[in-house]
Formats: sequence, structure tokens, C-alpha cells
Amino acid sequence: MSREYKNPTPTVDVVIEIEGAIVLIERLNAPHGWALPGGFVDQGEPVELAAVREALEETGLEVTLTELLYVYSAADRDPRQHTMSTVFVGTASGAPVAQDDAGDAGLFQLDALPSPLAFDHAEIINDYKIFRDTGARPSPMRELERSGES
Repeated sequence: MSREYKNPTPTVDVVIEIEGAIVLIERLNAPHGWALPGGFVDQGEPVELAAVREALEETGLEVTLTELLYVYSAADRDPRQHTMSTVFVGTASGAPVAQDDAGDAGLFQLDALPSPLAFDHAEIINDYKIFRDTGARPSPMRELERSGES
């Protein structure tokens, strides 16, 4: 007897820091908007390697991961399906070049972000700002507190 499991799909995103700015890509495919470089984790692939691969595929940048920011798993974070994103912070040098499924790529100051931001990336970038300024990461109880289950 087989069971059908409906688990969240693993994804990764990377906040890439270059000279005080972060890299964002403009998505060619729906949902449209600006986003952190990232994507789906391939079968058998560790999330760290997926993050480096996705960043290279979308921006042409070779990224060095420096921190694990948080794991974002709200059921509505991606309108296509329930995903669970492991979000890293990393560094790179050079200028991003849009590749793969990115229509454009650029460096943006945190106080001058393009609009609209896709997915829950506004929340991720806000969490990154707090982390960068204070070293504090989101509480592992955040979703429970939001839902009133804590």
C-alpha cells in the first residue's frame, strides 16, 4: 500500500552582498517581480550546493556562503506551491549578469529596493537588515507566535 505525501518542496535563496549592496534578479516567469537569487533543490543535492549553483545560474556570480539566515516555510510564501526555503547570506565580487530564468539582475542598496518584490522576499530582506545590524536572526517560534499556537 503506497501513501501519497504532500510535503513542502525544498528551495534555497541567497542574500548576496557586494560592496554594501545586495543582488536581486527580475523574474522572467510567474510570479513576476524582483527576487533574491535562488530556486529549487535538485534530488540528492545538499542545500548549500543548491544555493551556490542557483546563484551562479541566475547571476553569473561565484558566491561564498557566510551565514545561514533562517528557514522560511509559511504555506503561502510561494503562490505556486508550498515551499520551504533555506536562506543563506553570501558574498561575491563583480557585477551580476541576468542568466537562466532571470530577465534582469542588479545591485541594490537596502534603502532603494525595486518593486514589486516576489514571494516573501520583502520579509527575508527585512530579516537580513536586522541580522546585519544586530546579529539577531528570526525567532524559531515566529510562525507559532503568529498563529497563536505558542
